[in-house]
Parts: sequence; structure tokens; C-alpha cells
Amino acid sequence: MSPSLTVIGAGRVGKTLAGLFQRKHVATIVDILNRTVSSAQQAVAMIGAGSPVDRFELLKPARIFLLAVPDDQIAPCCERLVQTGLIGAGNIVFHCSGALSSGELKNASAAGATVASIHPIRSFADPEKVMDDFAGTWCGVEGDAAALAVLGPMFEGIGARLVPVNTSSKTLYHAAAVFASNYLVSTLAVAQQAYVAAGIPEDVALELLAPLACETVDNVMRLGPAVALTGPIARGDLATVQRQQLAVEHWDSGYGELYRQLANATTRLAASRKTS
Repeated sequence: MSPSLTVIGAGRVGKTLAGLFQRKHVATIVDILNRTVSSAQQAVAMIGAGSPVDRFELLKPARIFLLAVPDDQIAPCCERLVQTGLIGAGNIVFHCSGALSSGELKNASAAGATVASIHPIRSFADPEKVMDDFAGTWCGVEGDAAALAVLGPMFEGIGARLVPVNTSSKTLYHAAAVFASNYLVSTLAVAQQAYVAAGIPEDVALELLAPLACETVDNVMRLGPAVALTGPIARGDLATVQRQQLAVEHWDSGYGELYRQLANATTRLAASRKTS
């Protein structure tokens, strides 16, 4: 029989994972706790299982508790969960934060539970799409071996690929994901704005970016960053880099500083290709 699971904080990540667990029959969903009953009801409708609740005091017993809440709420919610008396030996409490370790769940550990963190390394901007193509998603994992012995097969049951993460390096690990996703979006937004400042319509600017960005990412995945690098720095055309630096600074001083920092990082990457 699949283990019972309650989700605390069924936002994009929580309801997506619960929906996948339900769809693949790897967990039995018990309760969905959100700040309001209406939001919990909406999550239950997407998941297809569970009872909507809006207070910790209404939670029923479950073997596993997922805290899919914002990072700064993990420890407080864990404390409130322990105060319900539902947590003890045999329970598993885990969160999905990329930046924080399972150490945030120390109150659950003190109550006798085993704890872990499992962080899916992907964007959850579109939960329905994630549910449809979750298979193959890498998840960074760390925590108690006993907890991971149960959670690992559950995540593998929904198609996850697990990679161990050093507990002490969790923040740096998450920064890598921010570089790969969030800052990539920000950089593309700056590129679009620069095109617009150069007189190109905003919608056309996105169309210009698409083949550049998509082909570049594809090249990085196939060839590695150093080999995939092209452009003036890779060619050693420092005069062009300097002219671009001045042009961007003239347009926006903040983005000028961003260009300078990215140029420095790109120079280091180009140098690594020459020495490898």
C-alpha cells in the first residue's frame, strides 16, 4: 500500500508533486493545507485527491508531510506541525527548497521523525505542463537515509532522477539553478530591451532572440560551455567589446555594469578553452 502524504503549502510545486504522486499511485493524499480553504480546494481539484483544510489543528495523521512553503516559512511551519502532536517516530517530513537544507526541519527530527529535502531542478511556472512532462527531471536530494529510502522510490515512481547534494553546499547548489534559469530570463529581458532601444518593436525583438537563445542552449548541452562560446570575446575582438560596453553604459548605467561583469566571466570561460 502506498504511504499516506499530506501537503502543507500546495502552491505550484506542492500541488504538482501531489498530483503526480496521485496520478502514479505512489502515495495516498490525505490533506492539503493552504492559508485559505478556497485555495486548498483549488489545489485538491487539480490533484484529484485530498481534503482541503486551512488550519494545522484540522490535519489528520499521515506518514509523510511535505512542506512546500516559501523558504522563510519552512521552520515555522515545521514547528507548528510538531505542535499538533502528529509527528513522531515513523513519520517523514521533507521540503522542496533548493536553497535550504533538511536542517530546517530540526524540530521534526527532535520529535523523532526522519527528515529530508528534495528539490526538483526545473521551473514550475506551468504546473499542468510539468505534470505532463516531469519524467526525467533531476532532483537534488539530501537528508536522513531512512527518509530518502522511502522518498527516493516515490520520486523515481513519478520519473525523477535523483542526485545527492552536500548539505553544507545547498545554497551554492541553488545559486547554480538561479544562474541557469532566473538570471537567464533576466539576461534575455535585457537583450529584448536593448533591441527595443535600438528601434526594433518589442514583439519582433523576442522573435530575434528565440533562435539565438535556443540554439545557444542546445550547443551548450551538446558541446559544453567552452566549445559553445562564440562572439567577440571568443574571437579576441576586444575593440568590439569595448564599443559595446560604452554603448550599453550610455543607454543604461546599471546594464553597463552587468555587461562588464558578464564580459569578465566570458573572458574567463574563453581562457579556459585555450588552456584545456
